[in-house]
Amino acid sequence: MPILLQIDFPFQGPWGAEMSATMQGLAASIAQEPGLLWKIWTENPETSEAGGIYLFKDRPSAEAYLAMHTERLVGFGVSHVNTKLFEVNRELSAIDRGPIGS
Repeated sequence: MPILLQIDFPFQGPWGAEMSATMQGLAASIAQEPGLLWKIWTENPETSEAGGIYLFKDRPSAEAYLAMHTERLVGFGVSHVNTKLFEVNRELSAIDRGPIGS
């Protein structure tokens, strides 16, 4: 069953195009994570928050990534990481065009 992972944390920038340029290497690394189907990067300069919404093929992949990425964020100096894991309802998501794959 696909698992959705939501992560957000305090972030002081960079934002937008500068964030894209700065985080290319990190994005390429995340793309190689076992079980990752996709990630949507999130940013909110007004509230100084960033993070992402991820879809993993299964719970073990999501949990392994969450443990590794939380440790990485702490290493970057992030003081607090908010996380949530959700099971995905394929049938209802398909009706609403959710990009969950087969």
